[in-house]
Amino acid sequence: MKFSESWLRTFVDPALSSDELSHLLTMAGLEVEDLSPVAPAFNQVLVAQVLEVVKHPDADRLNVCQVDVGTGTPQQIVCGAPNVAAGLKVPCALPGAELPGDFKIKVAKVRGIESSGMLCSAKELGIAEDASGLLVLPADAPVGQAIREYLDLDDQVFEIKLTPNRADCLSLLGVAREVGAITGATTKLPQIDDVPASIADTRAVVLDAPAACPLYCGRIVKEVDAKAPTPEWMKRRLERSGIRSISALVDITNYVMLELGQPLHAFDNTHLEGAVHARMALPEEKLLLLNEQIIAVDADILMISDDAKPLAMAGIMGGEESGITLETRELFLESAFFAPAAIAGRARRYGFASDASHRFERGVDFGGTRRAIERATQLILEICGGQAGPVVEAKAELPARQPVRLRTARAEKVLGLPLGAERIAGLFKGLALDFTQEGDEFLVTPPSWRFDMEIEEDLIEEIARLYGYDNIPSPAPRARMAMLRQPEAQRPAYRIRQMLADRGYQEVVNFAFVESAWEADFAGKQDEADLIRLANPIASQMAVMRSTLIGGLVANLVTNLKRKQTRVRLFEVGRSFHRDAAARPVAGYRQPWRLSGLAFGGALPDGWASGPRKVDFFDVKGDIEALLAPAVLRFERLEHPALHPGRAARILIDGYELGCLGELHPEWVQKYELTAPPVLFELDFDALKAASVPAYAEVSKFPAVVRDLAVVVDRELTLQALVDGVKKDLPALITDLQLFDVYAGKGVPENKKSLALRIVMQDTQRTLQDSDVDAAMQQLIVSLEQNFAAQLRA
Repeated sequence: MKFSESWLRTFVDPALSSDELSHLLTMAGLEVEDLSPVAPAFNQVLVAQVLEVVKHPDADRLNVCQVDVGTGTPQQIVCGAPNVAAGLKVPCALPGAELPGDFKIKVAKVRGIESSGMLCSAKELGIAEDASGLLVLPADAPVGQAIREYLDLDDQVFEIKLTPNRADCLSLLGVAREVGAITGATTKLPQIDDVPASIADTRAVVLDAPAACPLYCGRIVKEVDAKAPTPEWMKRRLERSGIRSISALVDITNYVMLELGQPLHAFDNTHLEGAVHARMALPEEKLLLLNEQIIAVDADILMISDDAKPLAMAGIMGGEESGITLETRELFLESAFFAPAAIAGRARRYGFASDASHRFERGVDFGGTRRAIERATQLILEICGGQAGPVVEAKAELPARQPVRLRTARAEKVLGLPLGAERIAGLFKGLALDFTQEGDEFLVTPPSWRFDMEIEEDLIEEIARLYGYDNIPSPAPRARMAMLRQPEAQRPAYRIRQMLADRGYQEVVNFAFVESAWEADFAGKQDEADLIRLANPIASQMAVMRSTLIGGLVANLVTNLKRKQTRVRLFEVGRSFHRDAAARPVAGYRQPWRLSGLAFGGALPDGWASGPRKVDFFDVKGDIEALLAPAVLRFERLEHPALHPGRAARILIDGYELGCLGELHPEWVQKYELTAPPVLFELDFDALKAASVPAYAEVSKFPAVVRDLAVVVDRELTLQALVDGVKKDLPALITDLQLFDVYAGKGVPENKKSLALRIVMQDTQRTLQDSDVDAAMQQLIVSLEQNFAAQLRA
């Protein structure tokens, strides 16, 4: 909400500077987002009257003006503004004046004619963008008065950011109450007397939906002059509050809304038929709004209508057909209380918003409904003239104000302050709260303008705000602390993150809600029933809960490539979401933690010795093995919707499927416009945290024997299958078996390949003899021949 400081100070004027007041409001919960002057700095600019205008003898577009600046001696000023004319009152910058933009005014000759000053436009004074001509002032502007004083240009504009529960501060009156309560300054409310009826004309009001509209006040005002000009002081206050001036009648309703917080609406009374009704929308009902939008209203929309037709969307926007114009002579003025639940979200449903709906859906002071219509009538009669009829009021059951109990001891415990009942009572009085006190307990009845006082904690919050958050001491906590045990069989999450960071990966945090296309591409979820859709997504492209973290990492890679990053290493730890009827704690959904990673670009950082080799499957496989060392992992061929069909593997540890690893599928490399396929992995994070407890194993003091063996096997046989097959027959002396070469080609039969194996043999009790080694090798060869029809390569 924006408002003028000078307007606020007509209600309450504490002895504080603008900056001090801004800080005080912020610390009281009314965050000041912006505090800005209404005009830049300038000086020596006065209200002046043009006495005479004659054409410049040597310039067609210039005029020589005689100007009264209040000194008794007219000043000669050359002016090129197209709207300069004798009798106008305009701003005049005298010689020596400094205007915005470091522009200094001096006595100068213009085409041979001396000019002692400059007549100014609004743009030259920095108060508007209009540069079409001079800033024309009202005829009653006092000649010689400083323009800053006359237009109140030393004013400041406050813009405060309100939380939804503080609708009471969507008005100058509400902010003034707060300032008075915080500073103790006297709050001066505008004098609002009941306007006596001078005519007997009335229009009946019927509450057909009393739960949605429990209070409606209406009044007929006749013989108004809708063309009357809006006073400059009102225009100025409206414009500084972010509302442009339209016409006197519209400006008055907007002014009262800003002043008192009560939205009003004025109908052209000659367009109404019969009684005014507050009712729910009828089937297939349509309305042409003031914004020229025709809408078909839903059944849950509260409408204002007469006996024949709809007039307005209650609390949101009026209708065009019954709206006031400059030709209006007779109006019906509305001031009502609409229940927040009947207004909330309705305007957004139709793609627009209004100042009225913003207030009504948060809660408007139903105790000030009558006062607002009297204030608006008072201003209409002063500015537009006319005759007012009596106020017709229809009332049903208004919101109950349930008393809230506050215990002094509880407030002191929550805030950590020795407040005392007397101090609390003083704070409540500052807020104009109605309360009774019994010892150290209070029973507080919330006022009609506060919809956020329902429980004891709400009152404690009020005490904290008024006491001052920055006045609450913040001593260092003191407690007996004990170091938590770290189970030896479980690694802390931070250590896993640190290990990945040590290997060059950077952690990212992505949203858990993603595009449905990502789920189809990276999780193979083509069926709508497989997706977990959000009921109220923050954006249309973030409407589905992720079942894999891969999509977010690919999107991160795309972003980095657009920023010319050539080597990218990323990882993310986060939840994935899956349907599971037996899952807990959220019934129907399983939410396991996952660790996903991505590697793209060079295998090593750029350097003189790094070379051009790109990262591949085996580089990332090594990272995963290092992450889980000393555990022995098993890798098996895998078909995965996100991964290359021939370059992907599932990862197993002790028979448990830990996750998957592989290159991104070529189809997605092309779709997401990647220059090369990244290597990705996704692992069960809880399983990663499990660690084996170290166990003693005897280290041999005797030398190891290494032998190499080359065998020819079927081309389709995998190394893992070969190792698994010989393990059950593996001699005890063989402690390690590693593949160091694969060959297929000349000298090897078709559909066959040669595997070169390095075998390490060792005993913990003795040095191995040649006979021991030969026997072990022969046993291994027999096992290979029997299990895989392997042949020794010549």
